[in-house]
Amino acid sequence: MAAQSKPAPLPSWGYATAGATGAVLANALVYPLDIVKTRLQVQVKRKPGETTDHTDPHYASTWDAITKIAAEDGIKGLYAGMNGALLGVASTNFAYFYWYTTARDLYFKSQKVPAPPSTAVELMLGAVAGAVAQLCTIPVAVVTTRQQTQSKADRKGLIDTAREVINGEDGVFGLWRGLKASLVLVVNPAITYGAYERLKGVFFPGKTRLTAGEAFLLGAMSKALATIATQPLIVAKVGLQSKPPPQRQGKPFKGFIEVMQFIVQHEGLMSLFKGIGPQIVKGFLVQGLLMMTKERMEFLFILLFRYIRKLRSEQLAKAAALAATAASKAKVVVPVTTK
Repeated sequence: MAAQSKPAPLPSWGYATAGATGAVLANALVYPLDIVKTRLQVQVKRKPGETTDHTDPHYASTWDAITKIAAEDGIKGLYAGMNGALLGVASTNFAYFYWYTTARDLYFKSQKVPAPPSTAVELMLGAVAGAVAQLCTIPVAVVTTRQQTQSKADRKGLIDTAREVINGEDGVFGLWRGLKASLVLVVNPAITYGAYERLKGVFFPGKTRLTAGEAFLLGAMSKALATIATQPLIVAKVGLQSKPPPQRQGKPFKGFIEVMQFIVQHEGLMSLFKGIGPQIVKGFLVQGLLMMTKERMEFLFILLFRYIRKLRSEQLAKAAALAATAASKAKVVVPVTTK
């Protein structure tokens, strides 16, 4: 977030639009990594020499997943569920940045002496914004996760996949599977943007407008820190939102704690961090590109708003001048007659 310790020069929807635009562009560029990290996170790791009757492909690494998905489904397989994913990205980031900016504005207005918020306050504001955004947008994330883990034979569109979720055991509430984990995971963007603001103050004190390279670097660093801290929860949330593994015989998980227990029991403690390679690379690139694009979009919006205000003031000045001219012409001088 390019927010400073003074009232924002843009309305909340301006920051939200800039953030959503940057997020969509960034995620579209690295979408195959999103598919790969999701597939790696939902698969149950096999033990050496173990054989299974299940036909689902098993991926040994990021590159192995890319080659196997491309071989089975073609290049388009690396973009399965992209429409729904980008819709979710746009809605989530718009909601997040809207409420984050609104919360910051309210915070600044409540302060008698303007001052930058502390790290704790920054994290709290980010958590509140993230919670509101998740409540509104998690159904799209659930449907997208299902699409990303479907085989070529089972692949369905966005609407059909949503119907499949609703027709499941949880009914319409299935669209909110993983909500608790998602609410806990609001600490991820909170850490990300809190760290971004802190790092911005450390590396570029007093600088209000970062270059594209500076914004990319800070965004990537902050996202990497947040990902490492929250990876077990990310893995648990993906497990909740996807179809249960074959070992569960179709029985869905009841909560993210149960997912984590299953992973530790069948794969070991370190498997709570499975898929962290593509997760960090994706997060590094996405967050860097997002913040870089967002900074540029915010600058363009500021210029646009200034131009609109200038046009409006010029139009008001012209209207006032025309009104004054018309009033002067309308004045009638009444001649004074004397007897």
